[in-house]
Amino acid sequence: MIIDFHTHIFPPDFRDRRLRPTSHEPAFESLYGSPKAKLAGVEELIRNMDEDNVQRSVVFGFPWENDEHYKRHNDYIIESVHQYPERLTGFCAFSPLAPAGAREVERCLDHGLSGVGELAVYGSGLTSEVVKALGDVMALCSQAHIPFLLHTNEPVGHTYPGKTPNTLRQIYDFVRTYPSNRIVLAHWGGGLLFYGLLKREVREAFQNVWFDTAASPFLYTPDIYRLSGEIVGFEKILFGSDYPLIRPQRYFSEMTTAGITPAQMAQIKGINAARFLGLA
Repeated sequence: MIIDFHTHIFPPDFRDRRLRPTSHEPAFESLYGSPKAKLAGVEELIRNMDEDNVQRSVVFGFPWENDEHYKRHNDYIIESVHQYPERLTGFCAFSPLAPAGAREVERCLDHGLSGVGELAVYGSGLTSEVVKALGDVMALCSQAHIPFLLHTNEPVGHTYPGKTPNTLRQIYDFVRTYPSNRIVLAHWGGGLLFYGLLKREVREAFQNVWFDTAASPFLYTPDIYRLSGEIVGFEKILFGSDYPLIRPQRYFSEMTTAGITPAQMAQIKGINAARFLGLA
């Protein structure tokens, strides 16, 4: 089974019109303002899943600041999951600073969604204000035993749209603040996983933390698959394509290049996600 743990889909009106600067959504404008930035809907995703032999995808929207935007987008995720219950698992998204974030989680769980993510604050990174603001959301996730997927990125290297000013200390402090939550750190945790080599404290902090591979071909050499598996364990890695940014086969080709075993590749491609999501 292949499970893509990191995909984005957008409602038709968001795809067709795109939001203008007057919408006061600077993060969206930064990532998707260009006509070259691809936005996909659920029908295109399902068609591409069939082409790439992906059995299930975890779908989510965007961490909008405006409550009308994130509610509309989450409604689309709900509709998509109801339309394709055997193919899709849905997460809800909103700005981590949204005052009504916890209420939105409750609403979306009541309508069949299974987690929270991908959440991000693109302007500031994971400041103490952001971590504190997520307290009620994280408490709900912990009580309901649902996953929380967080956008992270490496704090060094080249710049690109959507790269936040987060630091490894901020990411680590977030994980330690919410030790009872099942947390997925997108984009290899911004490189935090390499500190799993430390003898004290960090391995314990990673007990309820997983890492997804989203955008890996743009960020790391294929060695990341072998090295990350050796450091944190192959069972902690979840394949995510960041669809529609990159198609799955490019990831699978790099996994082969990395020299990991077929069993390890199978774990990353779907076994880990199936266990994580409680799928048969």
